[in-house]
Amino acid sequence: MFRGKKYKNSLSKYDSSSEYNLEEAVEILQSFDKSSFDESVDISVNLGVDPKHADQLVRGTVSLPNGTGKKVKVVVVTKDSDKAKSAKNLGAIESGADDVIAKINKGWVDFDVMIASPDMMAEVGKLGRVLGPRGLMPNPKVGTVTPDIEKAVEEVMAGKVEYRVDKAGIIAVTVGKVSFKKEKIIENIKTCMSAILKSKPTTIKGIYFKKFTLSSTMSPGLRIDKAEFLN
Repeated sequence: MFRGKKYKNSLSKYDSSSEYNLEEAVEILQSFDKSSFDESVDISVNLGVDPKHADQLVRGTVSLPNGTGKKVKVVVVTKDSDKAKSAKNLGAIESGADDVIAKINKGWVDFDVMIASPDMMAEVGKLGRVLGPRGLMPNPKVGTVTPDIEKAVEEVMAGKVEYRVDKAGIIAVTVGKVSFKKEKIIENIKTCMSAILKSKPTTIKGIYFKKFTLSSTMSPGLRIDKAEFLN
C-alpha cells in the first residue's frame, strides 16, 4: 500500500509496537504533520463480543462535553408543523413529514442523523432499505425516535454521538478535531470510553475490553494502554 511522505514522517515519531498512556498518545497525534484540513480524531475499540448475538450488540449514545467539531447534518421527520419549524430553527437541514419521506425515496441521503417522532415510524420504516445500510435509521434506544424533537436536535447538534459495535466487534467513534486543545480531546475520549465500558453486556464472561487505538483521519494508529480505563 502506498504511503505518503506525511504518513511516513508520522510513523517515525513513535514506536508502533508500544502502548502509550492517553496524554502521551494525544501529544504524539498532534505532533504529526498536518494535512490541509482539520482532521477528525477517532478512537477504535476492539471488544470481546459476538455481535451476531442480540444480547452482545453494544450500542448507545454519549454526549461529548466538547463536541466533535463537526457540523452535523440533522434531518427531522414529524407531522407536528410547530416541532418541524423549531427543528429548522435549531439547525436541522430539513424537517417535515411526507415531503421529507418523498425526497429520501428519490435517493437523497446527504445527512448524518435522522430524528423522527413516533407517529412517523410506520412511514420511516419503509425506508429501511435506504437508511439501514447507512446507519441512518432512527432508533428509540439511541434517542432518535422521540416525541421531544427539539431536545433531540439540541443534543445531537451539541455533540451527542452514537457508538455501535460492527460485525468484527469494533466500535469506531469520532471524538473531536486535531485542532482541539489536548485537554478537550482527552476529556471527550474519557467520556466516550466510560460510556462504552458501562455498556458491557451481562452475558460476557471473558475479556470485554481488548484493544484501543487512537488516530486521526490521515494518520497511523497509536495503541493505547488500557490500564487507565480499567481502574
